[in-house]
Amino acid sequence: MQAVQSGLGYADLPSPPETTMTDSAVEDQPGRRVSPVAVESGPGPSTLSLWELFSFAVAHAGGAFLLRLLGLRGLYRFGRCFGALEWLTNYRRRSRFAAAVARILGPTFTVADRRRLTREHFMQSRCDKLLYLLFDCIPKDRAKGLLTVTNVELLEASLQLGRGVYLAMSHHGPLHVGAMLFCVQGYKTVGVRDRNEGAIRRYVQRRFDLRYPEFRRMRVLFADHFPREIYRCFQEGYVVASAMDVSRVRDPSQRMVEVEAFGERRSFLSGPLHVAYRCKATVLQAFVVPEREFRYRVEITQRLMDPNTEEAEDVDVPRAMHVYAANVESFVRRHPALLTRF
Repeated sequence: MQAVQSGLGYADLPSPPETTMTDSAVEDQPGRRVSPVAVESGPGPSTLSLWELFSFAVAHAGGAFLLRLLGLRGLYRFGRCFGALEWLTNYRRRSRFAAAVARILGPTFTVADRRRLTREHFMQSRCDKLLYLLFDCIPKDRAKGLLTVTNVELLEASLQLGRGVYLAMSHHGPLHVGAMLFCVQGYKTVGVRDRNEGAIRRYVQRRFDLRYPEFRRMRVLFADHFPREIYRCFQEGYVVASAMDVSRVRDPSQRMVEVEAFGERRSFLSGPLHVAYRCKATVLQAFVVPEREFRYRVEITQRLMDPNTEEAEDVDVPRAMHVYAANVESFVRRHPALLTRF
C-alpha cells in the first residue's frame, strides 16, 4: 500500500450507485482477507524522469547493501545515527520544527524539551524513510511481524457488516509506512492521496507492486477523484483510508467543517464522512505510532460514526469531525515528536 495522504472533500455528492460490483470487484465474504483482482488506480502522474530513476535506484541499492550488511536492527540504529547527524547539520528544518512545537503545543515544553523532541523527530523520520524506501527488500513474513493493530476486533466486526470501513487517519505520524504494512496484513485497502504526489512515492509504489504482486489489491484513488468509485469500494467491503486534517484547502469547492484544534479554528475535509454516511459504512479513527526497531502500531481509537445511526447527515458528520479533531490534538500532545505538518 502506498501513501494515504489527503482526504476527499466533494461539494456535490451523488447518491450511491445501484450496482454493487464492478468487473474488478472481489467476490468474497465481507471482511475476509484474501487477494482480490488487481485494480488500476486511474489517471495520475506515473512516469519518472531518468534522473529520478537513477538517483532513487542508487539510494535503494545503497540502502539494500546496508540492510544485508547490518540486518534490520543494525539498519535501524544506522538510521537513528544518521537522523541525529541531520539534526546537527540542518539548522533551518530544526528551527522550523522547534518553532512549531512551541506554537502548536504551547509553552508547556521547555527549551530542553523542544531540543529533545526535535532530535527525536529527525531520528524517527529518517528511520521511517529508510524502511519506506527498502520495504521491497524485507521478507513478507518479517514485514507482517512489524505491525500491531490495537482494537482489531472493532475493525473485524465492522468489516463483517459487509459495507466497508472508513479509517479516518491523520497526517501526523509515519502514515506511508503504516499504510504499506497494513496492506501486507491482507486487508482489501483503498488509499486516497494527492494526484501530484512526489516522485519517491511513485518509485516505491512501483517496487512494492513488483515485490508483492499478490498484494496489488490496494486501490489508489486521488483526492479529486469522482466519489462514485468510493461508493463502490465501500459496497465491496474495502477499508478506505485517508487523512482529513489537511494543512491547506486545495479546492474551495471541497466540503469542509471548521473545527477547534490546537487553540485555532481550522478547516478539515469532511467529504469522506458524507460518503461513508450514505453508504452506511462504519467510520473508525486510527493513528500510526512507531516503536523501536522498525516496529509500528496502528491504534484504532474509537468508532466515530455508527452505520445504524438515526441522526441526520448534517448533524452526525459535524459531530464526528469535532471528535476527530479533538482526538488528533490529543494524539499529537501524547506524541509531539510525530508532529508532521508544520
